[in-house]
Formats: sequence, structure tokens, C-alpha cells
Amino acid sequence: MDQRPDSRDVGTVLTEMAADSVRSHGAMARLRRYFLTGVVIAGPLTITAAVTWWFVSLADGWVKPLIPSTILPESYLPFAIPGFGLLVALFGLTMLGFLTANLVGRALLEAGEGLLERTPVVSGLYKGMKQIFATVFSATGTTFRTVGLVQYPTKGMWSIVFLSKEAAPEVATGLPGPDEHIGVFLPCSPNPTTGFFFYLPRKDVIEISISVEEAAKLVMSAGLIQPEDMLKRAKRGEDTPPPA
Repeated sequence: MDQRPDSRDVGTVLTEMAADSVRSHGAMARLRRYFLTGVVIAGPLTITAAVTWWFVSLADGWVKPLIPSTILPESYLPFAIPGFGLLVALFGLTMLGFLTANLVGRALLEAGEGLLERTPVVSGLYKGMKQIFATVFSATGTTFRTVGLVQYPTKGMWSIVFLSKEAAPEVATGLPGPDEHIGVFLPCSPNPTTGFFFYLPRKDVIEISISVEEAAKLVMSAGLIQPEDMLKRAKRGEDTPPPA
């Protein structure tokens, strides 16, 4: 008797093999998708927790040696409380601001600053640091409130920049041309805290209507994370470029 399978049996076997292959590929695709979803969820949480823990530990390491051991929680508890030094630092800075807001505190602060200003080397460092902190943390400061585009490093290549202030008179006298110059900070990707600072004629800077935070995300992600307000306007059909 002929034991060879007929064409129907061979077709059935091939169909079943193809179905098994599709199911296997589908299962692998689902596992890959689940894994990538887990990475997207856990990655930012892990990095945020690690950075937060590092900052809290750093503050504790700085402040705790200055606190009398009799008031430290670990002197009465069998374990240390993370962040106690940070809480003490926040309370101390708040009280320092409160005390210097009155007449006596301002007088003491001015006396201390006068002593520092008469100290060689230290005076220049203190003045520079004070100006930077006052500018960065000032509620009315205008540093890096605007984002722009400039042609850098060559013509036709556009880079994101943060706009600073107009060139001071002492600097403007040394700049060529009658145009008004403005300071710009060009952040590097993926670390926007580093970059280049230079002056450009204001006419060579194109201001764009996105926030500094959105521009920083754009730089850090190398363009992968687009500004949210621009995406919303694009979905509404606004600000669409004209046809070529």
C-alpha cells in the first residue's frame, strides 16, 4: 500500500507550520513590546530616584557634621533618617533670609560683605558668585527667558540658543558695525549645561515662541522630544509652513 501523504495532507502540514511560525513571531513581538514598555516606565523613575537620593545624601553629608550629635535622629533611633540634613539646611536658609530682611540683619550682612570686599582674591570671587546667584534666582531676572535660532556652525545650519542680554556699553564699543548685539548661549547636546557664549547682531537671531524648558528638552533628546505647544499648534493646523 502506498503510504505517501496526499496533497491535502502536505498542504495541511505546511499551513500548520506557517501558523506556528506566525504565532511564535507574534509572541516574540509582544514580549519585545512589553519589555520596551517596561524600560520606558522604569527608566525615568529609576534615574529620578537615583538623582534624588544622590542629592539628599550629598546635602546630608554636608550639613550633618555641623549639627550637634545630641539632636540627630540616629542618636535616639536605631536607624538614620535620610534627608534630615537637607531639612535642616532648608530651614536654616529660610531663617537666614528672614533675619536679613530686617534692619539688624541687613546691617550685619553689609558689615560682613564689607569685610569680604576688603580681602584680596576673595573679594573678586565673592562679587562674581553673588552676581550670578542674584541673577539666576531673582524673581525679576530676564536671563534665558527667550529661545532663538542662529546659523551655527556654518551658514544654512541652524542651532537652538538661549538669549541673554544686550552687550554692555564697554563690550559694545569693541564690536564691529552699528548693529545692536545680544549675548546668546548655545547649549551642547545632550548636556545643555555646557556650551558656547558669544555675541551676535540682533538681526541675525530669530526668536521662536517656545519656553526655555522645552528648548532644553529638544537639545537633550537631540530633537526626539518636540516642544509640546508646537505639536498642539500643528494638530490644530496652525502655523503650518506654506507650500513650496
